[in-house]
Amino acid sequence: MIHDTNAPELRLSPLEARVLGVLVEKQLTVPDTYPLTLNALLAGCSQKTSREPVMNVSEGEAQMALDELRARTLVIDSYGASGRVMRYAHNLDRVLKISPPVLALLTALMLRGPQTPGELRAAADRFYKFPDISSLEAYLEEMANRSAGALAVRLPRQPGAREARWAHLLCGEPALDAAPRADADDSVTTGEIAAVKANVARLQGEVAELRALVERLYAELGVSREN
Repeated sequence: MIHDTNAPELRLSPLEARVLGVLVEKQLTVPDTYPLTLNALLAGCSQKTSREPVMNVSEGEAQMALDELRARTLVIDSYGASGRVMRYAHNLDRVLKISPPVLALLTALMLRGPQTPGELRAAADRFYKFPDISSLEAYLEEMANRSAGALAVRLPRQPGAREARWAHLLCGEPALDAAPRADADDSVTTGEIAAVKANVARLQGEVAELRALVERLYAELGVSREN
């Protein structure tokens, strides 16, 4: 658990972490659609790609999570430019007093679960450009040894795995018996896996951005999608 005498104690539910992850993701990748409407937030929380675990979030569940996060100043309400539709923005980096690289890593972990440094570099590429793995690992160590309370932890390396995975601690200590999502063939290098995942993440991100833009146009025009 995170302890900081200068900030509210954070112990998020998995859904609250997902909501914050989606808000940061959209702020950094599709700023024209940010802050998000409830419908756009729901789509981001429940999308089937680039998420681990996959969630099926209802409007009521999302609203309850937003209410909890707002009570801890982690989410801020906004009506945006239109002044007609309620929108939501995160305040995570200010509450935790973290830098952009740390915010990027924390977001990737909240959205995709435990990952190796190579996987994290590919997953966080749209949020922040890490020059190399060593610089990324330095930020992970910073998160693990943060004086205000650890934000991440290195998990024990599993049998047969080449690298240890990292997990965030915003929802408490992760389950250590959780198996990796997939085991790569030993003949495939970590770099090759990361490159493929980066391309997939880029394509998935472009699709999500287009969907968010369409959602925003509907909201701004006041047109129902059924029409």
